[in-house]
Amino acid sequence: MTRSTQTIEPGARSGSAATTALRAVQVLAVLSVLNLVCQYVTAGQLLPRPGHSALNLHSTGAIVLHVVTGLLTLAAIAYGRAHGGPWWPAVLAAVVFVLSFVQAYYGDHGVLAVHVPGALVLTLGIVWITAWSFTRAVARSR
Repeated sequence: MTRSTQTIEPGARSGSAATTALRAVQVLAVLSVLNLVCQYVTAGQLLPRPGHSALNLHSTGAIVLHVVTGLLTLAAIAYGRAHGGPWWPAVLAAVVFVLSFVQAYYGDHGVLAVHVPGALVLTLGIVWITAWSFTRAVARSR
């Protein structure tokens, strides 16, 4: 009975690992978009009439956004490692993750002149990653 051992070169890429990481990026990106929709809805409830329940939902949504964008960053890094790039989605996800904390700070201190445009920047970054993750070019490269 012979036994074969398979060695994996340090630079080799695993197709299934890249596929799994891409699926994680897709799921987490969509969850981030859905979270942002909830954030916009609760923010809309806060502007005309600040309410305790809307503020609690908005604050909780901010925490969820931190978690989901942090996981999105890790998934994008895993995809970049397993697939050999591209790295810009991981960098953009990390920027969005950091900006979510900046957003929370300015929102907590009531500086809407920074908080509202920052929300638009976060949205743009997350939607960009989400759209990229579902493009045909990404699907073909798996």
